[in-house]
Amino acid sequence: MPLTAEEAGVPNEAAAYLASLEDPEVVERVRCSIPDAHVFKLPPRQTAGGWRGADWDQEVWQGTLKVVERGDLTVVLLVDRTSGAIFAVCPVKDGAVDRCVDSSRYFVLRVENANGRHIYIGMAFNERNDAFDFNTSLEDSRREREAAANPVQVDVGPSKDYSIKEGQKIHINVKVGGTEKKSKSKDGKKKKAAGGFLKPNTRDTPRRLSDT
Repeated sequence: MPLTAEEAGVPNEAAAYLASLEDPEVVERVRCSIPDAHVFKLPPRQTAGGWRGADWDQEVWQGTLKVVERGDLTVVLLVDRTSGAIFAVCPVKDGAVDRCVDSSRYFVLRVENANGRHIYIGMAFNERNDAFDFNTSLEDSRREREAAANPVQVDVGPSKDYSIKEGQKIHINVKVGGTEKKSKSKDGKKKKAAGGFLKPNTRDTPRRLSDT
């Protein structure tokens, strides 16, 4: 008799997900919900090149597929459209979801029961857009979990003190009416503010000799 996942020492993620449903503190996020998913019993694989959806002719179930994150787990759920009862659980991990070689709408899922035993089933969508949403949800979940597990370290450098020290003064040029104030020298005469553009004095310009 084959061992269960617990007896073999293998983490039973399907059982962990089902147990988490009893915990109201666990946050659940539904990545996508696709109402028309079809499940097929897989025939023996004809070639080693991969699964072919064209070989599937025994449909066993139809309902809603969901990609759900709950706690640290990501699972593909197959649920009844009317009652919401769970038909199958596919914990997302390496080798759990495989694409068929002859159609982008057909997949093979590795589903597990509460005892950790698993079986492979065929799953198909009616529309390519549904298959695209399914793939995107799985990829986004994988990428975000990898980013959370390996956060990027940003070196902000040492903090700087921009406070004004005791006795330190700040000099500010204040413009009045669009021009800077002209400061007075010690003898009371006004000095022109530096930095402005001055027209050249005509006496500094050499007189052009007229042609004779």
